[in-house]
Amino acid sequence: MGKILKKKGYGWKYCSLGGVTRVVLSSGEDIAHLRELDQKKWTVLSCPVDGLEFDPETLAALDADGDGKIKVREVVDAAEWVTSALRDKDLLLKGEDSIELGAFDDRTPVGQLLKESAAHILRNLGKDKTAIALEDTADSAAIFAGTALNGDGVITVATAAGSGLGEMIPKIVGAVGGKQDRSGEEGVDAEKIEAFYEACTGYSEWMGEAEARRKEIFPFGEATAEAAELCDRLGAKIDDYFMRCRLIGFDEACSGAVDVSAEKIAAISDKNLSECAEQIAEYPLARPSADGLLNLDAINPAWRELFAKFRKIAIEPLYKGAVALSEDQWNELNGSLAPYRTWKSEARGLEVEPLGIKEVNAILAAGKKQTLLDLAAKDLELKEQSEAIDDVRRFLLLYRDLYAFLRNYVTFFDLYDPTPGVRSMFEAGDLYIDQRCCSLCVKLNGLGSQDNMASLSGMFLIYCTCTAKNRGETMDIVAAMTEGNPRNLRTGKNAIFYDRKGEVWDAVVTRIVENPISIRQAFWSPYRKIGEFISSLVNKAASEKENKVLETAQEKVTTISVNPETSKSVKSTFDIAKFAGIFAALGMAIGYIGGFLTTLGKAVNAAPLWVTLLWIAIIMLVVSAPSCVLAWMKLRKRNFGPVLNANGWAVNAVVLVNVPFGQTLTSVVKYPVVKSPDPYSTRVPLWKKMLSTFLLLLVAAFVVLYFTENLGFLGIERHPEILEKVVEEMTAPLDSTAIQ
Repeated sequence: MGKILKKKGYGWKYCSLGGVTRVVLSSGEDIAHLRELDQKKWTVLSCPVDGLEFDPETLAALDADGDGKIKVREVVDAAEWVTSALRDKDLLLKGEDSIELGAFDDRTPVGQLLKESAAHILRNLGKDKTAIALEDTADSAAIFAGTALNGDGVITVATAAGSGLGEMIPKIVGAVGGKQDRSGEEGVDAEKIEAFYEACTGYSEWMGEAEARRKEIFPFGEATAEAAELCDRLGAKIDDYFMRCRLIGFDEACSGAVDVSAEKIAAISDKNLSECAEQIAEYPLARPSADGLLNLDAINPAWRELFAKFRKIAIEPLYKGAVALSEDQWNELNGSLAPYRTWKSEARGLEVEPLGIKEVNAILAAGKKQTLLDLAAKDLELKEQSEAIDDVRRFLLLYRDLYAFLRNYVTFFDLYDPTPGVRSMFEAGDLYIDQRCCSLCVKLNGLGSQDNMASLSGMFLIYCTCTAKNRGETMDIVAAMTEGNPRNLRTGKNAIFYDRKGEVWDAVVTRIVENPISIRQAFWSPYRKIGEFISSLVNKAASEKENKVLETAQEKVTTISVNPETSKSVKSTFDIAKFAGIFAALGMAIGYIGGFLTTLGKAVNAAPLWVTLLWIAIIMLVVSAPSCVLAWMKLRKRNFGPVLNANGWAVNAVVLVNVPFGQTLTSVVKYPVVKSPDPYSTRVPLWKKMLSTFLLLLVAAFVVLYFTENLGFLGIERHPEILEKVVEEMTAPLDSTAIQ
């Protein structure tokens, strides 16, 4: 870690980590004093809860406001809360998931409350031991099972049984609903109790009013409700009938228009009329007449059954033996139900109606409401102690994970830790691609924009979409490649990703952000680009030549097929003079190259061997130096921080990935030397070897001549006549006539 420096104030210690000075958290006291650490010295100011390889429950415990981000103040509050409950704060560094009850500092309110709650949990579980583990707090229902009072203000049958009120809980739950108790049982709280008794009071008063005005409100006795329902269902149809009668009384000429026409019945006569009930129901309730009486025995067949019930329940009791109903009688009958309708609209406490008015009045007479409320209040008095039982689990989560979280938040110690198996919480797994393994991979959570920030990192980044078809899951990752050659990487390339749990994902490259990977790669980059450029030119020229030959052949075939007579006189296009010119030009070119190489050989032979080797080194240095310098400048500034920022983090410091550290993040395949011959090995043709040698010598010659002519060193000034000859050979123009 480098030399540790001490600063004023609390006594923070600092070290150089990843090329950046960072604070060292090496004791529980350091964690307890995090509030005194200047936020400008924190590596992270905020991180998302999603997409981290960390216990989600612990992250939720740290995210106090539940906004999906863990901020510095939340971390500080959690650190102070945990350390205030411990006698030995250094226990946090162990990362254990159990703690002795004696380790709680009962001299502080927090420590005392947690200690008592932990002991309470063990007693409730029937465990006789002096230490509590995280697994002991996993099942809250088991902890509170059988407990009468547990601080949530909810009383169950078990809670009320001791007061003789056990039978009231199911009645209240059935009427106004219940709430789940910490024990897992359904119960009621003060709010439900109040709602139940309010409903009972309202229902009792409402039914009492009906009893006091029974004859007025229930004109048809017990059948009043059914009579009102039938009256409502038939009312519109009866009103329609009497309106049709009034129209006939106004003008008999319209009787045909308001009655059922024979044409309507004829239109459905060829059908099964029993299936046309809906259509028949649209006809008048009865045939209207000028006398305005509704014949009770001549009702529309579609309404006859319903009207028969109405006649029996409502008409017969009022107009006994009636065979017809006048409009005034109908209005009188309908009006007699007005008090009932008004009373019904003012209904209260219908939630308890299933209990019946006698049971409701008995409940009110028993006067047990206040007893139930007192019991709920007594249970609620233990709220602090019961919540402390929940806090025991939160404490144990932080007791186990807080130090590990701080190593990934206040500092990035886990990222730079060379210990095998130690990884930062944002590392998602390993990406295997193109004979290498990239271990610095981050799961994208969609909280930020990768387009702008990630390109500022100066790192070679590979974006992939990973799919696990057997599990029906998909995720996106970004991997940093810090070693090897990117020659074969491209969008659409397939790979394999292993997450931290060892699960396998199919990965497909969706995007590549190119930046230098190493000095070695940058050194050979110019030659690779030159080779790719020459290859592209050769391919382009060959393609153009092939197309030209095909076009010429097609023209000739077309000419012959169109004019068969001329095909007999077609002669060979071979022109000996043209080919002689071509061979002469090739001969001159080869002679020029041979003369140049001979002159160059004399120049090389005129100098010592070490000078020749030095020339080659200088040539390669001149060609590769610019790329190496640019790569070195970028590699020394590689910063993974922008990648995390683009993923929703608020990274507050540089996260340097220098060359030595980068070499540990990507491993490249290494094969042993194979001595057995390969019967299928590819042999390079002689012409390719000669062409490569010629190009290399040509580049070397130009560079050597440049340095010797301008700098006058490497011993060639001792033979100026050779230098002049080389320059003359290089600058002599070709004979254009011969080439033509």
